[in-house]
Amino acid sequence: MRKSVLILATFGTLISCQVNHQEERTAVGSGGWLEGTTDEKFEEVAHQIGGFSKTMIEVSYRYSELYWAGMDENWGYADHQVEHLLEALEDGLKRRKERAPSAESFLKEAIPNIEEIIKKEDKEEFLKGFRALTSACNACHAKEGESFIVIKEPEVRTSPVRF
Repeated sequence: MRKSVLILATFGTLISCQVNHQEERTAVGSGGWLEGTTDEKFEEVAHQIGGFSKTMIEVSYRYSELYWAGMDENWGYADHQVEHLLEALEDGLKRRKERAPSAESFLKEAIPNIEEIIKKEDKEEFLKGFRALTSACNACHAKEGESFIVIKEPEVRTSPVRF
């Protein structure tokens, strides 16, 4: 009986603390830039991460690096770029679920297709597959009503990575 009373008293105290607790507003981060309640901080971090446009910045980088990796016949680097391109898209789709239907065929067809082509380690096959990947990019943009965003093979190499 005594144990039951102690448990009930502890439980009651915890509930009381939860009900009467108002979260303190604090600042964290270098210089305290991230301020507010926990929920407010999460909202700010979500804002900083951004939506799909920031995803596309990374995808663009990975796309270009994939192209140059194939031109160099650096198949390990090409595989690495596809892996991270896919990861960036998946992360972006977590933030913008409404874009998932447009990306579905890209994720289920175009990405596995280029992965298989990379395994062949054949530059000519890679170029054909990369052009198909490019078409899939443009098809996805069209599905999103953004056909004015036209992707083409990179012409200028900006990365210092070479094989």
